[in-house]
Amino acid sequence: MDSMLPIAILSAIIGIVIAFLVFGNYFQKRKSEVESVAKPETIQTNQKTSKPQQSHKNTSKKSQAKSHSHTADHKDANKRHHPLDLNTLKGHGDIVTGVCFLPNAQSLATACADGVVRIFKLDDALSKSFKFLRINLPAGGHPIAVAVADEASSVAVACHALFGSSLYMYGEEKPKADADSKQAKLPLPQIKWEQHKVHDKRAILTLVGTKATYGSADGSTIIVSCSEGTDIVLFHGKSGKIVGNVDTNQLKNNMATISPNGRFIAAAAFTADVKVWEIVYSKDGAVKEVSRIMELKGHKSAVTWLCFSPNSEQIITASKDGTMRVWNINVRYHLSEDPKTLKVFPIPLKDASGTTLHYDRLCVSPDGKILATTHGSMMQWLCMETGKVLETAEKAHDGDITDMAWSPSPIPMGDKQVLVLATASVDKKVKLWAAPSLNAS
Repeated sequence: MDSMLPIAILSAIIGIVIAFLVFGNYFQKRKSEVESVAKPETIQTNQKTSKPQQSHKNTSKKSQAKSHSHTADHKDANKRHHPLDLNTLKGHGDIVTGVCFLPNAQSLATACADGVVRIFKLDDALSKSFKFLRINLPAGGHPIAVAVADEASSVAVACHALFGSSLYMYGEEKPKADADSKQAKLPLPQIKWEQHKVHDKRAILTLVGTKATYGSADGSTIIVSCSEGTDIVLFHGKSGKIVGNVDTNQLKNNMATISPNGRFIAAAAFTADVKVWEIVYSKDGAVKEVSRIMELKGHKSAVTWLCFSPNSEQIITASKDGTMRVWNINVRYHLSEDPKTLKVFPIPLKDASGTTLHYDRLCVSPDGKILATTHGSMMQWLCMETGKVLETAEKAHDGDITDMAWSPSPIPMGDKQVLVLATASVDKKVKLWAAPSLNAS
């Protein structure tokens, strides 16, 4: 029994030593983990409280700031790697939902989900900063589209709120002379007219304005508003009065637009056919009626988007069947002459597995030579004559593109003039792109 006691004591001592080593190692690891997590905070605290090292820390901060600035510039350079990417209009507080060039081409209106419409002055597409006019919309309204309304400085804005969709038209007053200064001040645009619950409580999908010049039209701006239901409403741009209604009699609309001369309205629903209406004007220039005149039949699947050619005689459609079609609608429909398919192009866009994708949006340049297209955050420019791809921007934005518009005429870019395409996105940015060369491959 006595001989066992030293062995028991020795075993206990060895056990205590092993336990001490194990737990000591564990706590040492925990300590190093805590130190590694707390280290940045400790450094920041030391920077605030340690004055003798302040000079050294400031030098370190400056070098870090330079490094960060260089990194930011490097990132911006990477983002603008595409040769057509001219500039980015920043400052939007939320998703940019719509863009629209005003007739002078050097003013670009943007609608943003932050409740503000901005009108940028594009004196030079390469400018480092752009001046803009800020229009705060009535509380509770979320801008979803913007369009030309009447005069050069007038815009129509579509908003959606809990009570339904509304339209507001903003126009500038004439400059007023300040009492303390002989210089005239430009007043902020004011609401000229407003329409509420224009589509009952349905949301507005697209809003397009154009100057009606066809036939006996008097040159007034006609605004076309398309809802997510089956209705399309026509407004007089200057007065805001409803001048026409269209029921597409389909399941629901996808989008609608008006021809540049104010003669036709075309709508794409989630079907393979496109319906076309004609706006008939009376002798005094007012809208007399809107009558359905033809259907574009030929696609095998849903038409995702459509647009008119600048001369208003053709419609370009994109479909989920993997093709685009160019239609001649300048036909004697009153003699039952059908619209003709002039061209059929395969959509040159495929996913990783080789499956053809569809285009979300289409927009033809004002000279009718270039077709801009989007799919998600990607853009392609196509030749209208051949359907060939001129340029592709795989990631034009950091999110899906929500809208795009061509400048009606070239705008300054350094010492030359260039045709510009503006794109809006969920990434809170608007980008300016130069038109590609038709010789691009």
